[in-house]
Parts: sequence; structure tokens; C-alpha cells
Amino acid sequence: MNHSHDTIVAIATPPGRGGVGVIRLSGPDSTAIAEKLCGPLPSPRTAALRSFRDPEGATLDSGLVIVFPGPRSFTGEDVVELQGHGSPVVLEMILAACVDFGARRAGPGEFSQRAFLNDRMDLAQAEAVADLIAAATDTAARAAHRSLEGAFSKEVDGLAEALVALRVWVEAALDFPDEEIDFLADGQVAERVAGLRARQEALLERAGTGRLLTSGVRIAIVGRPNAGKSSLLNALSRHDAAIVTEVPGTTRDVLRETITIAGLPVTLADTAGIRETADRVESEGVRRAEREMHAADLIFWVVDATDPEAHPLPGLPQSVPLIRIDNKIDLSGESPSREGRHVRVSAVTGAGLDLLEQVVTEELGLNESGGGEYSARQRHVDAIALAGEHIRRGQAELDASGSGELLAEELRLAADALGEITGRMTSDELLGRIFSSFCIGK
Repeated sequence: MNHSHDTIVAIATPPGRGGVGVIRLSGPDSTAIAEKLCGPLPSPRTAALRSFRDPEGATLDSGLVIVFPGPRSFTGEDVVELQGHGSPVVLEMILAACVDFGARRAGPGEFSQRAFLNDRMDLAQAEAVADLIAAATDTAARAAHRSLEGAFSKEVDGLAEALVALRVWVEAALDFPDEEIDFLADGQVAERVAGLRARQEALLERAGTGRLLTSGVRIAIVGRPNAGKSSLLNALSRHDAAIVTEVPGTTRDVLRETITIAGLPVTLADTAGIRETADRVESEGVRRAEREMHAADLIFWVVDATDPEAHPLPGLPQSVPLIRIDNKIDLSGESPSREGRHVRVSAVTGAGLDLLEQVVTEELGLNESGGGEYSARQRHVDAIALAGEHIRRGQAELDASGSGELLAEELRLAADALGEITGRMTSDELLGRIFSSFCIGK
């Protein structure tokens, strides 16, 4: 079903100059507008050279025209792509001519929104379009493409359908209590609920990794003054990003550098050394370091291997995974090594940094190739977690009372939570918030 009635137009290529610029039309009048702009159109899905003219007949540019009739197009509507020279001035003139001929300038994400509303893709796939465009690493790009192809949606829908199937089974047992087999009492339902919970937990873990691929990882580097935090930042970023001196308290503000670890975009935050101080500026730096710790996905707790008395560090959040890094082993005489989340390195010589990256890869749940199965977003993770909570509640109700009424309701709520990921159960407000974050022309 077509949910739109007007024709939209936008520049589909990034801002700036380039060899080629693309303008996209979508809607019921897209071919009529294109004919006014460049004359007779080529046959569908065939590129043809045409001149682009304004309403007065003045030539604006020449380039290729391709027509994609609906519903077999990106948006599900009639789509026309105009490929001209990549001058921002020329592209804007062509865009203005399309508006003069009756098109409306598209809003952010409006093409993808129409694709979703016209059933060309689900909501998770539409978000994957934006994630693919914004991918910061090749691993993130491959993951986003898998989501665009529907790998993530297939898993979400599969779990949702299994929840619905079990709910139907439970409700049948409630509606026909005189049947010879009591499904609720013989353990079959409990076994299936346990299986669904295991599937949900596995999906949540993989979606969490997918979120990191999409949004990147925030790592806070914390520790006492002069533990070598800035040296570690410089070693991992492979350039002198931070000033390094022997004076404690050199780092006052948070310094950020972006690197790649196992295919993940990682933002390292070098923070002020944590200690009691009367210096107002350094005290503010300590406060910011503590705030950075609580906002991080992972904490690097850096310890000076030559000063074992300085190890205790109060205020480390329990909710954020932590890797302890004994630095300066080149001075303490130790060898690089790791024991679980405890790594011994030298930021100066680079010894042990490969072990540190190995721990990070394992801690973030990445596979050997450094990537996840698909990209995901925080709202997806939240929805899967909510579905898991409903499954757990239903399981508890079944274990406590043996009654299926509340279990059936919790299974319904769990399936509804998953439906928000793909758009089966989505409010207009949520749609507006999602697509407004897209770039114009997509």
C-alpha cells in the first residue's frame, strides 16, 4: 500500500564537489516531473543521456536519467534518478527546477521512511541503511549490510513467532481443559519457555555486540597520577596525542582519540589522575574522569607496576567492565602477560599491547574475525532486554502457580516488545524520531 500522495526530491550524494551528483525523485508524479525537466524518458532501468532544463527552457546540465517504476524500487513508488555533474551549484539548480515542476523537497530519511511504509523493508533494515552510510570501519559496514539484507530481522522475527506459537499453545490448553494431555502440567510448556529464554539471551548478547559496531566503544583510561595513562593513549593511537611528563597531574581535561580494535571504532578517553587535590582545575579534571568512567562501555584501570603501594583506586563503578593494566613493565623488569582481565604492558616499548587488544576483543564478545553478525542500535538492545524480562516473569508465574493465564500475557508482551524492532508494533512518534536522524536523500 502506498502511504504517500506527493512527490519528493533531494540530492542523494554527500555535500561538496565531486565528479557525479545524484538527485532522486520519488512519488506519483516523479516521471511527469522528470519529463518536464529532460524530455522523453528511457525505458525502465536503462540509463540514457539527457539535458536538464529549467521551466524557461534554459539548459542547466546534462547527464544520465534512470527510471525505476514502483513497486520494484527503493521506496516502492515510481523513482527517477538524475545523475549530473557534482557541482553543488548545478545540483541545487536542478533540484530547484524539480520543485518548480511540482516536487517537494524531502525531509531527513523520507525516502527510507516511504520504503518502510510501503513494505519494501522493515524498520531495522531502514535503520541499517543509515548505519551503513555512517559505518566507521569495514567490519561495521559489513555488519550493517547484513542487517540491511535482513539477517537481524530474521532472528528477531523468528523469536517473536516462537513466542506467539507458544502463547497459542498455552491458550489452547486453557480453553480446552478437558483434553487428555495437560500441556501446562506435563513440563512441555516449561521446557519451551526455557528454550525461548535461552534464545532471547543469545540474541541480546549478539545485539549488544552489534550496537558496539554501530555506535562504537567508549573506553575510559583511568588511574592514579603518573601511572602512564597518557603514554598508553599515545601507544594505542600510534601518535603523540597527549603531553607526557614526569609531573603528576599533567592531564587536566579529558582527551579523546578514535582508533580501531578488532574492527570496532573505539573512542579512548584519557582522563586526569584520580587523587585528592586542593587545585581547583585538577579537582575539576578528577570530577570529569569519574563522570567518564560511569559513561564508558569499558574501563582501562592503569596501574604503575613500579609503585605497588599506589594500586587502590576508590570509586570504580561496578556496572562497567574493567581491565586492569599494569604499565611500565620495562622499568619493573616484568614480562608482558595476561591473567583474565589483568594485563601487564609497557606503553613505551609496546610490549603486551597485543595481549591488551586480545582481552578487549574477548570482553566485547567479538568473534575471531573481529565482527558481529549484524548491526544493531540501543533501542534494539532495550527491546530484546524487555522481551527477556517478560519471558522471565512468565516463567516465574508458571513455576509458582502452574497457571497459564499470566504466562500467556507475558508471552504476548514479549512478542510486542520484539515487534517494535522491525516496526510491527511501532508508534508514529517513534518513527518520526528514527527517520529524522537520517540524512536528506535517504
